[in-house]
Amino acid sequence: MSQQSNINELELNQLKEMANIIRGLSMDGIQKANSGHPGLPMGMADATSVLWMRHLKHNPTDPNWANRDRFVLSAGHGSMLIYSLLHLTGYDLSLKDIKNFRQWGSKTPGHPEYKHTAGVETTTGPLGQGIANAVGMAIAEKRLAAHFNTAENKIVDHHTYVIAGDGCMMEGISHEACSLAGHLKLDKLILLYDDNSISIDGPTGLSFTEDVLKRFEAYGWHTQRIDGHDHEEVDQAISSAKNDNRPSIIACKTTIGFGSPNKAGTSGVHGSPLGADEIILTKEKLGLPSDKSFYISENVAQFAGNSKKTGTSAQATWQENFNSYKNKYADKADLFNRIMTNALPENWTENLPQFETGSALATRSASGKVLDAITPGLYEMLGGSADLSPSNNTFPKDGKVVNSDAYDGNYLHYGVREHAMAGIMNGLALHGGIIPYGGTFLVFSDYMRNSIRLSAMMGIRVVYVFTHDSIGLGEDGPTHQPIEHLASLRTIPNLNVIRPADGAETAWAWQSAIENTTGPSALILTRQKLPNLERQTGALENMQKGGYVLSEAENAKVIIIATGSEVEIALNAQKLLANKNIAARVVSMPCCEIFDAQDEAYKESVLPKNIAARIAIEAASDQTWYKYVGSTGKIIGIKGYGASAPYQEIYKEFGLTAEAVAEVAEKGV
Repeated sequence: MSQQSNINELELNQLKEMANIIRGLSMDGIQKANSGHPGLPMGMADATSVLWMRHLKHNPTDPNWANRDRFVLSAGHGSMLIYSLLHLTGYDLSLKDIKNFRQWGSKTPGHPEYKHTAGVETTTGPLGQGIANAVGMAIAEKRLAAHFNTAENKIVDHHTYVIAGDGCMMEGISHEACSLAGHLKLDKLILLYDDNSISIDGPTGLSFTEDVLKRFEAYGWHTQRIDGHDHEEVDQAISSAKNDNRPSIIACKTTIGFGSPNKAGTSGVHGSPLGADEIILTKEKLGLPSDKSFYISENVAQFAGNSKKTGTSAQATWQENFNSYKNKYADKADLFNRIMTNALPENWTENLPQFETGSALATRSASGKVLDAITPGLYEMLGGSADLSPSNNTFPKDGKVVNSDAYDGNYLHYGVREHAMAGIMNGLALHGGIIPYGGTFLVFSDYMRNSIRLSAMMGIRVVYVFTHDSIGLGEDGPTHQPIEHLASLRTIPNLNVIRPADGAETAWAWQSAIENTTGPSALILTRQKLPNLERQTGALENMQKGGYVLSEAENAKVIIIATGSEVEIALNAQKLLANKNIAARVVSMPCCEIFDAQDEAYKESVLPKNIAARIAIEAASDQTWYKYVGSTGKIIGIKGYGASAPYQEIYKEFGLTAEAVAEVAEKGV
């Protein structure tokens, strides 16, 4: 090792004892719950004790301190590891919480959950997600440091540490994310790999024989292989990683279930309690009192509890530095405080563009114009695309690319890495100070679904820009034409799916997404041009309620509901019906989720119960619309897949025309 460990004998003994206490708490918590994964906590207890006590910069009394190091347990099934560490170091997690592991209402759910437990930086469970989140956090640190730091005052200066296992390494998202991390030279990203060669099915050799470190060398990472149970080697390796100019992976060779006489090193300890008899044997081997559950020695309580003192001191020193910085750079300090508290500039919406009625443009183009207008005034915006920037219109005219030579940009080229892009955006948002948005075609949202679901679960502000939203993309054919994707995304709780019909609705879609600090938004945008629509008085205000009356007809006998490109079809159908003396109301429904959240009086004013004749139109699966049209209404959508042809012809062949809508409406009344 190029770095030398300076752990003295007293501290070394304290670290060893702390690791064994973590093992005891993990065994007991899982045994009491009769459910959980003791293998990883027992195997990685040594490495994490060194990390948390000698390297991790954190303050248990203020888990949200801006300049803390970030710690991510990507292998979230080993949650008793982080819960034990949080409790021992003084976070708001009691021993009672540890004893209530995996129970209703406890702070210790089966996998760590963001906002649920103080000190947990992200929700992890699906393997590999935490690695992508950590890459996003490291990018955020780099970008903010490049913008705010000066030679005298480094106010953004912290590391991101992540623990991952073999499962995380197998998942494709880790390949995507770590490849990009190497390209960007994220030198403050350090990954501790629990290299224990065991998965649920048995030895990893059943399916996983690659040389992981050679893979990471190819990515451009700094690599080390150590004994994960040797505290001094762990300490040396982390120090070496911190002094390298590349992201680092430390392969910690460990024994899963370390200390268990009969189950250590086997798949049997991965995801099942050890059993009462084996716990007694294990505690005896580790030197823990076998007759006590949830035992914490006074020595370890005091040793780990010192984290409060050291953390408070570190934050106080940082605060003095920040106060000095604010005296010299008041504007930058104010900006830093604003973005780290999710506040927006006053009157920022005044920069939103206006769109001339009667002109026509694709909503992806309207989205690009919105970004051109607002990004100069919103430093926190960090955009990107999965190698589709010209198609997604996500690169603003003032765009400056983030790369390894210049991190203070506002745009990331993610490459063809849709899943990693979504996971990284979650990490960017979780770090704070960033509003991430990223684009790809809607059909590829399938690659991203796990990450989208997690951003919705965590309630974080992430903006997904999905273009080429329907059969309207035409000649590329059914492989690229989304059908079921809108309905699928709308089933995700706490995700606002917004499909605007024109420029005005697109501008509102961006406003809604940026102002929504409690969840993600998916903007669904067209490739084909759409007319900018004329609206009646009050429609612009009601648009913000998710659904609204776009065009009224006196004594309406039928309601036509549509989204996106199909709103134009609805308006043309309304005219055809008027020629036949059938009055039709047209409702634009850009966001079902926001509309459904309105009070009953407003929803009744848009969709009155006394008008039973209803038609919903959308160039997609019809699953969304039954709740609006009822059992007697009609839905004009697509039940199969698309086709390869000019989009106008495809719409005609699928019955998505004003004439077809008018014919259905005429029969319905």
